[in-house]
Amino acid sequence: MSDTASRPGLLRRIWRFLASPSGIFSLGLLLIAGFAAGVLFWGGFHTALEMTNKESFCISCHEMNDNVFAEYQGSIHQNNRSGVRATCPDCHVPKEWGPKMLRKIKASKELYGHFISKSIWTPEKFAERRIELAANEWTRMKKNDSQECRNCHNFDFMDFTMQENRAAADHQRALDAGKTCIDCHQGIAHDLPGNYLDRYQQVVHDLESRGVIPAQKPQDAAEVSAYLDEVSGG
Repeated sequence: MSDTASRPGLLRRIWRFLASPSGIFSLGLLLIAGFAAGVLFWGGFHTALEMTNKESFCISCHEMNDNVFAEYQGSIHQNNRSGVRATCPDCHVPKEWGPKMLRKIKASKELYGHFISKSIWTPEKFAERRIELAANEWTRMKKNDSQECRNCHNFDFMDFTMQENRAAADHQRALDAGKTCIDCHQGIAHDLPGNYLDRYQQVVHDLESRGVIPAQKPQDAAEVSAYLDEVSGG
C-alpha cells in the first residue's frame, strides 16, 4: 500500500488518540499534565507581559528615549524629595487585568509605527504629531477618571490641611466640581504642545457630546496656566 493510501488511516488513529487518550494514560496523569502545562503557559505569558511593563522596555526604541523620556528626566515623577518614582507603565498602563490587556492590544499598533510607517521616527515628526499623541492620552485618562493617577493620588486619602494653601484650595475645588486629575495636570511629566488647552477642551467636549462623561463647566485657562507655571518653577 502506498504512503498516500495509508495516510487517512494514520490520521484516524491520531484523532482517536486525541479524542480519547484515557485509554492509554490514566485520567489523573492527564489532569496533572494539563495542570502543569497550564502553569508553564501562564507563567511564560505573565513573565513576557511584565517584561513589556518595565521602563527599560518602554524606552528601548529611540522615539521614546530621545523625546518623552528626555522630558521626563528631572520631572517631579522622576526625581523628588520622597524618592517615590512613577515610571512609564505606572502612568500609561492600567493595573487591572482587563483594561491592561486592552491597552496592550491597542499599543501593538506602535510596532507598525516603529517598523513600517515610522510616523514619529525623527524629532520633527514627533513634534508634528505631539498634539495628536497627547490628545489620545488625555482622552483615555478623562474616560477612566485618571485611574493611573489615582492609583497613587486619591482625594479620599488626601489631608488638605497638610498641603500648601494653593494646592489645598485647588484640590477642594476639583473635588467639589467632580473634576479628574488630568483636567489640571496635563503637563506634569511631558512638554505641552502649542494651543494645548484648546485641544484639551475639544477632547472634553467630544466626550461630553457622546455621553461618555457628564457635562462640566469650561476649563479655566488662567487657573491651569498659573498652576503649570508653579509646578514647573516658572
